[in-house]
Amino acid sequence: MWISLARRLGGLLVVLFLVATMVFFLTRLAPGDPAAIMLGDQASPEDVARLRATFGLDRPLLVQFVLWLKEIATGNFGRSIFLQQPVTTVLWDRAEPTFFLALFSVSIAALVGVPAGIVSAVWRGRIVDQTVSGLALLAANVPSFWLGLILIQLFAVRLGWFPVAGYGAPGASLGERLEHLVLPSIVLGIVNSALITRFTRASMLDVLSNDYVRTARSKGLPESRVVLRHAFGTALVPIVTVLGLTVALLIGGAIVTETVFGLPGIGNLVVSAVLRRDYPIIQGALVMVAGLYVLINLAVDLIYRLVDPRVTA
Repeated sequence: MWISLARRLGGLLVVLFLVATMVFFLTRLAPGDPAAIMLGDQASPEDVARLRATFGLDRPLLVQFVLWLKEIATGNFGRSIFLQQPVTTVLWDRAEPTFFLALFSVSIAALVGVPAGIVSAVWRGRIVDQTVSGLALLAANVPSFWLGLILIQLFAVRLGWFPVAGYGAPGASLGERLEHLVLPSIVLGIVNSALITRFTRASMLDVLSNDYVRTARSKGLPESRVVLRHAFGTALVPIVTVLGLTVALLIGGAIVTETVFGLPGIGNLVVSAVLRRDYPIIQGALVMVAGLYVLINLAVDLIYRLVDPRVTA
């Protein structure tokens, strides 16, 4: 077990190095100069060159890359060019809304998708199955920004049940801030529940056709016990996989939803950094998201051992 875990950790480090390399050089290939953007159109070439030297942008790319890797190794992602703050501080300040948005969204997606997939598999081919499959297909194809605008118009503007946008005043309590996440969490939860529903249905259909399930039914066991204890327990491994991937995707892919609802999360921060060519913010955010992604995949692999002890690789 420990040897397998060490191999996985070594593979994760290789993945992070490749991601860091791609992120660094791809951001530099994008057109635009952060020094020129910061100083504006009226700045002279001398002023731009002086500011580039201040931020070390005049050095060869390979030298910049090596220095950046050394900083990452010590947990330092550099300083934001525009905000003039450490990247880790900026990311930490923006992490709360993104974290809670991902947590609430995947909870809603799981609470909707897993039961719907089970019901659809148990009543395969019937009107319930067709209805659930149709709703899942609809949810998978609904644009999140469109659904967000509809919910804002209905529940925030007309009914006034929830805030329209933002994340509360600077001195707002945690409960008031979390209230701003209800509508965006519903949007992402509904959209991502479609994939979970389809995976759960497919996994349950594979298990329900096995001999031991038919044997359990022939012994006269209640259908609920056969489905939930015998079938669902075996089908849980692929469901855990899609749940883990959903969490990772929500952390790094909620940019559109954060923009629609005006949430000051990491997604909004990355969009602003791209427009400003704030290299340290872009690099730090993407490496952080990649690190979370590989850690979630590692956690899913470890959960496999708890769900199904037969999994040893």
